[in-house]
Formats: sequence, structure tokens, C-alpha cells
Amino acid sequence: MIYLRIAAPSITIYNGVKMGEPVKTRGKILVIDDEPEITDIIEAYMTSAGFSVMVENSSVMGVERAKTYKPDMILLDIMMPHMDGYEVCSEMRKNESTKSIPILFLTGKDANDDAGKSWDSGANMFVKKPFSCERLLNVVNMVMATVSRQSTNELPEYPRKDRRS
Repeated sequence: MIYLRIAAPSITIYNGVKMGEPVKTRGKILVIDDEPEITDIIEAYMTSAGFSVMVENSSVMGVERAKTYKPDMILLDIMMPHMDGYEVCSEMRKNESTKSIPILFLTGKDANDDAGKSWDSGANMFVKKPFSCERLLNVVNMVMATVSRQSTNELPEYPRKDRRS
């Protein structure tokens, strides 16, 4: 990270952004996980990647936070006390204000065992723990791009093969 202090009237530039000016974020992410160590890492990494990040360490409070924060994506742990990720996801799919928010499960469980239950509860994707922050960012970018294309009815362009016989 580069800090640059310019001798002009007190302008500070941080990674190419003038401090004090509004910064356009790449989107809002809500992270719901009962492990603060994991949420701290995700929050720091996704914030440095340009996202606005809100963290909730309680599954029950996460459902309420999603309604008020209105994130563009939710990163949701599956194994949590009181209400597991499947229940949280199902609740969000029933609510008008949260039903269309993409949900990416973070799971320490076996992906093969989890896949069917994840899709059934309404998840868009899942990433197995432990994961690298780079991998998580790639998946977040992929899901966000897919949702963006769907909302504008854009379809990806694929090269066509000339099928002359």
C-alpha cells in the first residue's frame, strides 16, 4: 500500500485515491460467519479489493442485517449456532427484500455432501474452507458478473465456429 503526501493544500493520496473524496465501491458484501478470525480476514481482503463490507457474527442477526444493509452479495457460513447457513439462506429466499441477493456459502464440510443441500436452500455457489482470499475474490467477481449480466439481460459472447460443409 502506498501513501503519498502532496505538498499542496493537504491532499493525501492512498492507492491512487484522494482521501476525503467519495470512493465508488465495487458493491456491498455482507459476511455472516460466527468465526471473527475468518470475518476479519475476509473483510480486510474484500475491502482492499474495492468492496464495501459489513460483517455479522450471528446468523440470526445476519438475516436482519441483510434486510437493512441490502448487500449485492452475501458470504454465508454453513455451520453456525442457533441457525445454520441453510436455514439462513432459506429465510432470505422467503423475504421479498432479500430473495434475489446472491448467496455464496463458505463451508468446511465435504463439498460432495453439501452440494445438493446448498442448491436446495437457495445458494448460488459455495467455496470450501480453507480457501485462499484470491480464490474467494475470483468466485465473488464471477458471481457478481453473472448477476450483473442477468439483470441487464446481457448474454456472454461466444465465438461461433463456421460450420460450412
